[in-house]
Amino acid sequence: MLKPRLFHRSHYLFLQYKPFIHGSSGSSSSLSVWSINPSFPNKHKNLQFGSTNHRNKVKAVSSSDSTSSSSDISVGTGSSSSSSTITSGPTSTTTITTTTEVTEVVTEKEDIVIEKEVQVVTKKEVVTEKFISVKATITVTLTVGGFLTNMGLTRGLDDVRDMLGQTLFMDLLSAHVDPAEWSEGERDYIRDRFKVPLDFGEVGAVLIENEHHKEMYLKDIVLDGLPNGPLLLTCNSWLHSNKEFPYPRRCRTGRPMSEADKLSEKRSRSTVYVPRDEAFSEIKQMTFSAKTAYAVLHAVVPALETAIRDTDLGFPLFASIDSLYNEGISLPPLKDQGIIQTLVPRLVNSIASGGDVLRFVPPETMNRDKFFWFRDEEFARQTLAGLNPYSIKLVTEWPLRSELDPDVYGPPESAITSEMIEQEIKGFLTIEEAIREKKLFILDYHDLFLPYVGKVREIEGTTLYGSRTLFFLTPEGTLRPLAIELTRPPLDGKPQWKQVFQPSWNATGVWLWRIAKAHVLAHDSGYHQLVTHWLRTHCATEPYVIATNRQLSAMHPIYRLLHPHFRYTIEINALAREALINAGGIIENSFSPGKYSMELCSIAYAKEWRFDQEALPADLIRRGMAVEDPTAPHGLRLSIQDYPFANDGLLLWDAIKQWVTDYVTHYYKDCTFIQTDQELQAWWTEIRTVGHGDKKDEPWWPDLNTPQDLINIITTIVWVTSGHHAAVNFGQYTYAGYFPNRPTIARTNMPTEDPDEEVWKKFMEKPECVLLQCFPSQIQATRIMAVLDILSNHSPDEEYMGEKMEEAWAEDEVIRAAFERFKGRLMMLDGTIDDRNANYELKNRNGAGVVPYMLLKPFSEPGVTGKGVPYSISI
Repeated sequence: MLKPRLFHRSHYLFLQYKPFIHGSSGSSSSLSVWSINPSFPNKHKNLQFGSTNHRNKVKAVSSSDSTSSSSDISVGTGSSSSSSTITSGPTSTTTITTTTEVTEVVTEKEDIVIEKEVQVVTKKEVVTEKFISVKATITVTLTVGGFLTNMGLTRGLDDVRDMLGQTLFMDLLSAHVDPAEWSEGERDYIRDRFKVPLDFGEVGAVLIENEHHKEMYLKDIVLDGLPNGPLLLTCNSWLHSNKEFPYPRRCRTGRPMSEADKLSEKRSRSTVYVPRDEAFSEIKQMTFSAKTAYAVLHAVVPALETAIRDTDLGFPLFASIDSLYNEGISLPPLKDQGIIQTLVPRLVNSIASGGDVLRFVPPETMNRDKFFWFRDEEFARQTLAGLNPYSIKLVTEWPLRSELDPDVYGPPESAITSEMIEQEIKGFLTIEEAIREKKLFILDYHDLFLPYVGKVREIEGTTLYGSRTLFFLTPEGTLRPLAIELTRPPLDGKPQWKQVFQPSWNATGVWLWRIAKAHVLAHDSGYHQLVTHWLRTHCATEPYVIATNRQLSAMHPIYRLLHPHFRYTIEINALAREALINAGGIIENSFSPGKYSMELCSIAYAKEWRFDQEALPADLIRRGMAVEDPTAPHGLRLSIQDYPFANDGLLLWDAIKQWVTDYVTHYYKDCTFIQTDQELQAWWTEIRTVGHGDKKDEPWWPDLNTPQDLINIITTIVWVTSGHHAAVNFGQYTYAGYFPNRPTIARTNMPTEDPDEEVWKKFMEKPECVLLQCFPSQIQATRIMAVLDILSNHSPDEEYMGEKMEEAWAEDEVIRAAFERFKGRLMMLDGTIDDRNANYELKNRNGAGVVPYMLLKPFSEPGVTGKGVPYSISI
């Protein structure tokens, strides 16, 4: 099977095909580089080289052109190691290695005193190897906007030169070594020159790594000192910076080649490349979901932006929000109006005047209870049965403390005190008893968000805090909000600010609590969209898709098992990169982290993502929402018995795991089959070391030695692409279609943070207007509502897990029977969820005006239904 080659963005592997004589560099700069050990042939792999534990200052060589935008930089030499290096001419080096042997002689005296006599024997071994000294010079064009902008005008010239000299790393690769064996080895900062063995042979490639945080334009590389004279390697291409933020692997873009530089790709102006095998089929392209997504993102949303010209315009009254579902918004003429009206009948309606109007459908939550978003009990219930059930955690330590640097972010102690909590739960428990009996839970967006507060506040029209929200588990099994803490780090010469808001029995306290809730909901919305949804499902699945296509043949049983779970994921992710998570896109313009959205997503990946904890049982245990208990259903005892997402999810998890077990054990009878399957081992190795290369050395990666190992790995992947994604995606319009319930952004500070007289007067006279001003603007709200409508929509050709058998599975009687059992378990789950939703005792999924929890019901009819678990992440 043809497997495309993918390259790491932080390296440029520069293959040498034809030697050139070095010419002038024009107005560019020449720059000697730091080096890592060359990949020598095997006979030299044990040689020791001088190394240094510090970096010398960069020595500048004057340039005759003082107006040049760059400078000529050379690097000084230096070394320190346990061996001495003696240069005996330009082409040979003698290495003297000193070995010390220590012998201990132990003498026991009658008085039991032990004496040690230490004997030291020193041996000297002389090894002579011949080298040539090769100087490497790289010519780069320094961009004023890209390279020098962030240095600041106060930086001294020596600092600039220092940065340039410590920016690039270089490795020579021999043409006499199989490229498959090329490796970087361990870094050794050899200064100024390479010491290359005489039998190194021709240079096969040069590996360059850009350690600076900005890209550079690499013009050429000159190797001076080779037997056949200077060697010029022309590049003329951008050298991307080494990754500053970790992230799962994705497909190369595959964009057309640049006309100016045939070795570079064009910038993306429209669509993102998708491998043909991963693209929507013709049938899928013609169906409702695919074309609807394109229509809304590329026609309806731009029309909205034209209709609402004032991007800062908020909603003056709650009646103005209600009008979105009644009168709607008049749109300018749309291209292909007939197609738009056919594909998006829920949103775009023709009116008598011949124009178009965008009219939103009231979500089910609003239909059942117009004021559902206002109630504290609903605010708490949705942490267990809403759009983001993945964030609620058990409180296990008290008092609450930040792990951030107090010198930067201020005192780490939380402002939520024991007295505050005990006042709220008085008559139930003390704070110590509540923690011991697992009654306190938290939404904690403090340490993740706080480092971004200063940066986000520089963006016009938005603000940010770090937040903690505390809940108490009542005897009825429901959660009760106790306190919200909002924190601003030291900023603009002001000290850290933090304040605790609680449910109140006076008008001022009540409105402050409501505005504080809006901030927390904006934090939860951002975390849900960027981390729980995008990162943990869409993004983390891409390495699985890539490795499966690269390492497993189409006839491999594991390829056949996984294939339906990867259908169209790369395509839908490409669409997201075009219009949702792209720079300046819908997410950046409408969610709290703003232009730092993907950066925050990366930080969350570094801090929180672990493959072994993406399994549902492990995730629940990690958050303290369950403990292992062999006597309990599913082997887990939940901390909150009525936890709809966990209760339904564990039934679905068990059904998936049993299906995967039946499938895997049919093909892999024992450990030998697993360990000798080279495709399978290469697949898992690529996922760990390349797909998630930033985490390749983590100790928590599961081994793949036994059938049970494979079952656990496959079950986790299948859960992420099916149950996890369904739980956080298809309820988006239900819970966020009325945006006051889940505002995606908070635009104004709390009235109590550094208030001036005018702000406080406005709050006291008209608190409703202050809350409306904190909510998203009209364009932000309507843009997100239109997108969430299509993201929550099931197409008529949706492929639900367990509904239809794959042709490859039907070929084997054993697998066919196992699938039928799997389908039966899913049908039973569908009925079980209906029974649970009808149970009045389960107050987190049943009650007056409460929307039943159906997000993990396996099957659904087309449309926005708030249920249905497809095989794959295809919307």
